[in-house]
Amino acid sequence: MSPSQLWHYVRQFRRNRVPGQLVVQMTDRCNALCPQCSMRITEHFKRHRLGLGPLKRIVDNAGRRRIQAISFTGGEPLLLLDDLVAMLNYAGAVGIPYIRTGTNGFVFRHPERPDFEDRVNRLAARLAATPVRNFWISIDSADAATHERMRGFNGVIAGIERALPLFHAHGLYPSANLGINRNLGGENSIPVLPRHHSADQAADFRAACEHGLDRFFRFAADCGFTIANVCYPMSLSEAAAPGEMQAVYGATSVDAVVSFARHEKALLFDGLTRAIRANRSRLRIFAPLCSLHAMQQQLTGGPRGYGCRGGIDFFFVDAVKGHTFPCGYRGREDAGVFGPEDSGPAKAGSADCYQCEWECFRDPSELTGPLCELFSRPSRLLRRMYRDPQFFRCWWEDLRYYRACGFFDGRQPADVAKLEAWAGAVNPLRPYRRMPAVGSARTAPLPVVGRPPIFVGRDRCDRRAG
Repeated sequence: MSPSQLWHYVRQFRRNRVPGQLVVQMTDRCNALCPQCSMRITEHFKRHRLGLGPLKRIVDNAGRRRIQAISFTGGEPLLLLDDLVAMLNYAGAVGIPYIRTGTNGFVFRHPERPDFEDRVNRLAARLAATPVRNFWISIDSADAATHERMRGFNGVIAGIERALPLFHAHGLYPSANLGINRNLGGENSIPVLPRHHSADQAADFRAACEHGLDRFFRFAADCGFTIANVCYPMSLSEAAAPGEMQAVYGATSVDAVVSFARHEKALLFDGLTRAIRANRSRLRIFAPLCSLHAMQQQLTGGPRGYGCRGGIDFFFVDAVKGHTFPCGYRGREDAGVFGPEDSGPAKAGSADCYQCEWECFRDPSELTGPLCELFSRPSRLLRRMYRDPQFFRCWWEDLRYYRACGFFDGRQPADVAKLEAWAGAVNPLRPYRRMPAVGSARTAPLPVVGRPPIFVGRDRCDRRAG
């Protein structure tokens, strides 16, 4: 980081602002069958894409506003590969330092074909020639067959395993992007926890989440990934009532496989925290523990963390009209075309949004919150540290770990020695009791999510961009 960039960040923190982020949906076209997304190929609606002209104007204005991170998402971005490559290069030329995009993995199908390596080498070379910093590949399950059924791409895991070394040879280290769902550890591996449940049922649910997530991280490392990230479950009603959130970004679903109740999410995030700690020496895992802690506190009535910066420093641009929203799930707050200065609802926003757990904006909001308060409201920071010291222990641990990870630079290999220092530095996975047998007298067994009848004809398309 240059001194001028560092000084720019300090000035922002003093103004209670953070480095800006923009998520641009290039298209809502997709070719996958993912149950956790309403942009799936079997959904019948008019598809849209943003042309190069509007995209360049958006990026130009992002540069004028000194946006620091931009993500090009979909739909499936690689369906518009020429436009995508052009925009990756354009964003770099404008001066945006952190550029990201990804894929649902369809390009890694048919690894048995003789032209597979040539195809992947050409793709990797084109992407590596751009200033893209991070490139993600969506993975839904630690079980290859389950992932391939959910995506509709037979043989794609074998293709990813063959493709990763080719990407690494071009200096690009893709990340595995898990959209949390009930199949993440294998088919129906995460049961449904009833609203009225016993302590034993809660412990079993948390154990299932932890072991499923641990299996996923190990699976990602075995495939050859060096970076992993986690998308928290988003399930919003398609017919939102007035005052409720309304998705403008289609990476959400009401499908049972991705729907988690509030009481389940708190235990899920606890299991995720444990699984991350157990695997930080194996992979560069982005999901910050401080954010998971804050969301657990919020879900269980504890001290709130930092409000989301959506609409203040972070923005979403949709593919339908090219309009700006505070995030992909506050669709009632249309701020119009993304301009060179804050306008409309975006300018009037406040850092008090706790309506969802969209990791794209919630995680960086929690990570940068203490820095904002340090420079702009130090007395408030001290009060918060007194009220919730565990958050700041997690935050400090995250910062130390992020440094060991090279701040997740997808153009650099993992520093194995630095990661190994995290082995045993925190509590590993604790052994759990065996799950009770069906019909056990101890407690009622937890129901599992079966494949709903609508799954065959109404499968969901791609997860968060890719």
